[in-house]
Amino acid sequence: MEVEVVARWASTLPAEDDHPYRTGAWRPQATEYDAFDLDVEGDLPDDLEGVYLRNTENPLRPSIRKYHPFDGDGMIHAVTFRGGRAAYRNRFVRTEGLLAEEQAGQALWAGIAENPQLSLRADGWGARGRMKDASSTDVVVHAGVALSSFWQCGDLYQLDPLTLADLGKATWDGAFPSDLGVSAHARVDEHTGELLFFNYGTRAPYLHFGTLDRHGRLIRYEPVELPGPRLPHDMAFTERYAVLNDLPLFWEPELLERGLHATRFHPELPSRLGLLPRDGAGPVRWFEFDPTYVLHWVNAYEDGDEVVIDGFFQGSPEPEGLPDQGPADRIFRFLAADVLETRLHRWRINVATGMTKEEDLSERFSEFGMINGRHRGRPYRHVYATVNRPGWFVMRGLVHHDTVTGGLEEYMFPEGVFCSETAMAPRVGSRDETDGYLVTLTIDTVRDRSDCVVFDATRLSDGPIATVRLPERISSGTHSFWAPASDLPGW
Repeated sequence: MEVEVVARWASTLPAEDDHPYRTGAWRPQATEYDAFDLDVEGDLPDDLEGVYLRNTENPLRPSIRKYHPFDGDGMIHAVTFRGGRAAYRNRFVRTEGLLAEEQAGQALWAGIAENPQLSLRADGWGARGRMKDASSTDVVVHAGVALSSFWQCGDLYQLDPLTLADLGKATWDGAFPSDLGVSAHARVDEHTGELLFFNYGTRAPYLHFGTLDRHGRLIRYEPVELPGPRLPHDMAFTERYAVLNDLPLFWEPELLERGLHATRFHPELPSRLGLLPRDGAGPVRWFEFDPTYVLHWVNAYEDGDEVVIDGFFQGSPEPEGLPDQGPADRIFRFLAADVLETRLHRWRINVATGMTKEEDLSERFSEFGMINGRHRGRPYRHVYATVNRPGWFVMRGLVHHDTVTGGLEEYMFPEGVFCSETAMAPRVGSRDETDGYLVTLTIDTVRDRSDCVVFDATRLSDGPIATVRLPERISSGTHSFWAPASDLPGW
């Protein structure tokens, strides 16, 4: 392994930190690396060509009062596979908020679990609304550029997907919606090259949908009518439709009027899924389903007159009566799939008759489902998801769902070892949906190390076929993306 330390950032976190989401699997790092010819256990396949990217909540400053893992600064990890070898880089996302707090030497913004009036920020220091735009939630590659994003909308920060060089904020030639920004979970259609995105806010019209073409030019941006402020976290699409949502867990309107952002689940209201024609040929059509909240959608596709939408149904979106866990209190336990009773679920809409139906696809609690990106928006069968450590927002294993047979295949990491959202990387020249590899990053709290682990997608339960050592133990995080070599300029 050839390792170069690119930068060491000054951290002011306490030396004896005991916060459950800044220690253990969530222990942050402050060093940026370039590492080549990484040490490998097993054999890296020659037909695994591309880059695995993962975003990470990685704080450098203690919170003003109460830290939540969504408050951490964005850090992108990139593992590049070429010719049976692997290289690694990691970089903080150079957000305006990160640089302002680096200059100040302290946190300037209240986090998700704090009163926004605690913020110390000065106007213009990288905030859109009440929170710091940490750009720490998601990452995708579109038009040859990696885009990091924030769960509560913000700027899209651009990086070179291979070198992670900072390319500044996306401007879209002056058309970027700077008033609301863009939410995490913009979706790439690999068949058209388009990027579909949404944003939301607390003032009418509450929701917008937009599309970039394959060259990164904005070709559509329009409001979508909602009855009030909502909290959509994700979206899906088919060949003809963008699939949006209006779910009954949202900010309390009367509290919003007082500047308080408190959420409540409203089981008396239905879940609504909206189909918006991608070609602009008509307005959104809304369809009602059982009340729930869906953090992540897996895929959607058209089946004759029906639109099929798969995602993770929460059986208990607002769990009550949970035992006290000290610092890991109620707001943190909302992030655990077993607490939320999160199951792979299917919603069907008949666009000709307006009839709807829904069903569970599995009884296994899981979340963070990934698929072969070539099948996004098209018929598919296989979902690769994670299972969490009971009661905690940390991933301890992988599960392969077969949506046709209902079959399950699992792999659990050893005690004290945790993984990341797992990307499906099609084999070079593959034609079958499962012909490829699963790639994830691990956090080994027992041996104090991190690896990039590669599985054969058809034999998950057999365990890794290759394990690539990283230069330092990384922090847990949220979302990942696989970009094949064919999508990477200059490869």
